[in-house]
Amino acid sequence: MKRGFYTIMAAQFFSSLADNALLVIAIALLIDLHAPAYLTPMLKFVFVLFYVILAPFVGAFADSMPKGRVMFLSNCVKMFGCGLLFFAAHQYSAIAAYAVVGLGAAAYSPAKYGILTELLPAEKLVIANGWIEGLTVASIVIGTVMGGVLITPVVSDALLNSNLPFAETALQASILLIALIYSIAAIFNLYIPNTGIDHRILKKNPFFLVHEFSHCVKLLWTDKLGQISLAVTTLFWGAGATLQFIVLSWAAVALGYPLSKAAQLQGMVAIGIAVGAVMAARLVSLRESLKVIPLGIAMGVVVIAMIFARDLWVAVILLVVIGGLAGFFVVPMNALLQHRGHILMGAGHSIAVQNFNENLSILVMLSVYALLVMFDVHIYIVLVLFGLFVSITMILVRKWHLLNQSKKDSLYLIGEKKVY
Repeated sequence: MKRGFYTIMAAQFFSSLADNALLVIAIALLIDLHAPAYLTPMLKFVFVLFYVILAPFVGAFADSMPKGRVMFLSNCVKMFGCGLLFFAAHQYSAIAAYAVVGLGAAAYSPAKYGILTELLPAEKLVIANGWIEGLTVASIVIGTVMGGVLITPVVSDALLNSNLPFAETALQASILLIALIYSIAAIFNLYIPNTGIDHRILKKNPFFLVHEFSHCVKLLWTDKLGQISLAVTTLFWGAGATLQFIVLSWAAVALGYPLSKAAQLQGMVAIGIAVGAVMAARLVSLRESLKVIPLGIAMGVVVIAMIFARDLWVAVILLVVIGGLAGFFVVPMNALLQHRGHILMGAGHSIAVQNFNENLSILVMLSVYALLVMFDVHIYIVLVLFGLFVSITMILVRKWHLLNQSKKDSLYLIGEKKVY
């Protein structure tokens, strides 16, 4: 791998680390502000809202300048969101502040993934995605655990007595630490190499950008490889975001864990994803990426098995297995989607289309979960419904792919090889 790839990995690690630690802190802040339970998943909802709203524009923005600069500016927006959360005194102002962090993340994502297709050849995309996803998930594990540790009484008292500037509460001190991590990521962004790609924007008219974006969406959904990989990644990210909150509720009911411990248990899924991602990078080539679809079906079945877990060790095994299956099937799909998108429309636009679909899925699934919480549906029923949805959807996607293969006109390309 080129040296610039490792700089990208470092920048992504620290930025994602801060994102995940900040989510736990924001949840704790809502609890302190006596917010109703159904507002908790709304934090993630508003975080991804800008991914959907700004999807027609962030791809063009990512392609308008060197992507390292785009990532730097996006991290600065995240730091500003941290500042707003620091001063939040009401539950809705806290949610609005976290939405600003989501604005920075929405602008960051197309550049983060788009630069891989500019920097690396197609045959290295699965390996690169495996490392990026593995490192991202490692940051999720560490960030989630960090957030859980920061709100434990012992650490909270230590932070409160540390005399950090301007911090009057332990949560404010935690937010300052997270802002520092964002600044470290921003420094790495400054050292990401310029790949030499022409970054001139051909059109700046917002109506043209919306029209162009809708055309790009149509291109990916009508491409026989793009539509399958996009369907899988869309389901994965919607399910993954919802599972974050399901695990918190499930840990409270099944194991009696408070938020600080449940957040750390949440990291077990992330560990599994990291292992699965690295294994996929080693074992699955871009040309064989579609063979991993059945693992998504198995993931839904294992999610349902969580209703039988009463011991910590059983819970840990199930959560790691769920993560492992998810990581193993999403990394090849992600690489395939990037490859097809880069060929059809360019890196930044492709990732923006991907983000739009994946985060629209997150909005829908989190909204459904918030409604289930609002109506006091038992968490075990939620788990069964969630697992069935994942498995059935993946079965339908697999049938869709097999139907594509059975058609005479289903000739398409992965890299240099023809696939029927």
